Amino acid sequence: MKVTIKDVAKEAGVATSTVSRVLSNSDRISDDTKERVNEAIKKLNYIPNAMARGLANNRTNILAVVVPQGAENLFENQFFIQAMKGISIYAEQRNYYIMYAFQEDNSTDENWIRRFTDSKLVDGICLLRVSEHDKYVDYLKEIDFPFVIIGRPEEADEVLWVDNDNFKAMYDLVNLLLDRGHKDIAFIGAQKSLNVSIDRLRGYEEALSSRGLKINNNLIYVGKEFNEKCGELAIETFMKKELPTAIVATDDMIAFGVQNQLKKCNLEDISVVGFNNVPLSVHRNPSLASVDINSEKLGYYATKLLINKIIKEDISKNYYIIDTKLVERESLK
Repeated sequence: MKVTIKDVAKEAGVATSTVSRVLSNSDRISDDTKERVNEAIKKLNYIPNAMARGLANNRTNILAVVVPQGAENLFENQFFIQAMKGISIYAEQRNYYIMYAFQEDNSTDENWIRRFTDSKLVDGICLLRVSEHDKYVDYLKEIDFPFVIIGRPEEADEVLWVDNDNFKAMYDLVNLLLDRGHKDIAFIGAQKSLNVSIDRLRGYEEALSSRGLKINNNLIYVGKEFNEKCGELAIETFMKKELPTAIVATDDMIAFGVQNQLKKCNLEDISVVGFNNVPLSVHRNPSLASVDINSEKLGYYATKLLINKIIKEDISKNYYIIDTKLVERESLK
């Protein structure tokens, strides 16, 4: 005879709702009760029926993670891989499943995301990137559908979000370079409408201004995508105008392109610092100095906020700011 959740509850001497909360790893259940229920589950060899639990709770225990590029390009940017790792770790702890949705056309039309909200296929949505006047955010707020953003939203008090202090991270980095004698510091970014790009450029400009230095537009390059090509094109542009003594790139992939082009042009005495501290950074020649934004933690805490929202548990906090740390390597001279 098939063992049911009622059998487990009877064996553990608790209500069926308590067993359900234990299966969801709820923080509202004491450790003693969790231990008792888990012993009953093990003794009876109970295997939870995920679909049945979802129907009973009017939930599917599935989260959609919106990745802003096609599946074939996913591995080109390690930030998404690290963030998705953190998402998966926390989701597994809470017995949730992850469905990845790829925006192959980078569309922000609300009709694209409606297929997830209208179908009731998922309980919540995680957005891995937001821009100014983001239509996804506006739509999800309008229909009151659970979602979380990895990145700074425009109206930070009204949504769930997780991010670094991108302004401060760039501000501190530029000041460090100034302290080490660099005055001609270049900035290379991409996708200027993204809030992360806006914040990092603002941090760069404010750091220079605070030290009495004028903003030199010849040393600012903002490309289309966070990839190596962007970094290569930036160096070609600087060579036609003026060369910096140090370069800050808003993504390690851009910094890799910078390093490639500098080596090609025999300009390897220029300091280069990236952002994200992806695993490949340490294997570059020279190894790339990078600001570690703790991508895995960003994904982990975003998922924590989202699941808490879905199950209406510990919803007093609507955001987390994740610390950053500069990892110095050979490219920082």
